[in-house]
Amino acid sequence: MKKVLVLGAGRSSSALIAYLLEHAAAHDWQITVGDVDQPAAQARIGSASRARAIHFDVANEARSYEVIRQADVVISMIPASLHPLVAKWCLAENKHLLTASYVSDEMKALDQAARGQGLLFLNECGLDPGIDHMSAMQLINKIRIAGGQITSFESFTGGLIAPETARENPWRYKFTWNPRNVVLAGQGTAKYLQDGKFKYIPYQQLFSRLTPVSVPGLGDYEGYANRDSLKYVDAYGLQDCRSVVRGTLRNKGYCGAWNILAQLGCCDDTYQMANVGEMTHRSFLTSFMETDNVEAAICQRFGLSVEGSEMLRLRWSGFFEAENIGIEKGTPAQILEHILNKKWKLHPGDKDFVVMWHRFKYELAGHQQEIQAWLTATGEDETQTAMAKTVGLPLAIACKLLLTNKLTCRGVALPLQPEVYEPVLQELSGLGIHLHEQETQF
Repeated sequence: MKKVLVLGAGRSSSALIAYLLEHAAAHDWQITVGDVDQPAAQARIGSASRARAIHFDVANEARSYEVIRQADVVISMIPASLHPLVAKWCLAENKHLLTASYVSDEMKALDQAARGQGLLFLNECGLDPGIDHMSAMQLINKIRIAGGQITSFESFTGGLIAPETARENPWRYKFTWNPRNVVLAGQGTAKYLQDGKFKYIPYQQLFSRLTPVSVPGLGDYEGYANRDSLKYVDAYGLQDCRSVVRGTLRNKGYCGAWNILAQLGCCDDTYQMANVGEMTHRSFLTSFMETDNVEAAICQRFGLSVEGSEMLRLRWSGFFEAENIGIEKGTPAQILEHILNKKWKLHPGDKDFVVMWHRFKYELAGHQQEIQAWLTATGEDETQTAMAKTVGLPLAIACKLLLTNKLTCRGVALPLQPEVYEPVLQELSGLGIHLHEQETQF
């Protein structure tokens, strides 16, 4: 019997755990789900006979070692900052580790040790990062096999809401994954390659320097650059490519309104605000401004109409209301998250919508050619979300491949090898998650 330990029972874990439970009997697996909230872990496994729920708290180091010691593979769905700690425990207990999160420098530093012990620490195996990597590598190899020379690569992914969900919501957005990560998204400096030149976008400019994205059959979106696209130039083997940018996709108009919140300082997570228990939505905004006439001041500062779409989004979110925030302490980012969650929380029956889009430009036989490829997924409800499917299923499939001895890669790795991405993408396609392609010759 093989034993799989899933750490974290949050909103992105539902499809992952459901897949593991569905395949547990056929492969003789025992699934353990650990979370600091044990009832949440229990809710994920229900009455499954091959699963158990446990209390798991990284603060209890001795217990963490004990739990990991009993597993063959650990899948970490807890906050990304804790992955290196879990990885060190996995090294100590000689266990494989899978995550959906970006590789940190701390994680990279464990590569040699993991290789030496014959362990796979597979990271960035969710949606973005994850499916975006795998589908990009598949297309890159397709172009190269045909003899093409790639000159430009763009990739944008977004977790949105389905058209029929919350039609009154002008943002066309709700929290479909960790709300804290949404509020803090993009902080730092975005780095990418454009026409052979290195480009940088500091956070204060990020939401005003947008890339228009038109997805065939779906319509127009807007994208902003992710933190560091440059590190994927080597990872993807695109050293001769003149433009490389990866980013986040949003419905049109989102970024203009979010830019106001970012510019005011509402996304700052570095200090605690005072008298939060007495603060209202409106006074939260005025605390960043010289006047209490917040609507007029925002319009003047950002050159907006009081009836414009940006103000409509802020007004709909309740930012100008005298409603009490409802928490006793917090950083600006934590308070912003709490305010937004009142309108952006998924309700029963809500469906989210994932869109991923690639565009490759390349030269082949003297002609300029282009491939656009896109993927969509729609959630079933507020629990079995498209985000949970597209984040969790690649991890679950990779776990199955590892446990059935189909993966030979070891060390700290990304899913960039054909032995990982070909079977993962093939199975995802069978589950309804697959790329559509459109080729154009100029």
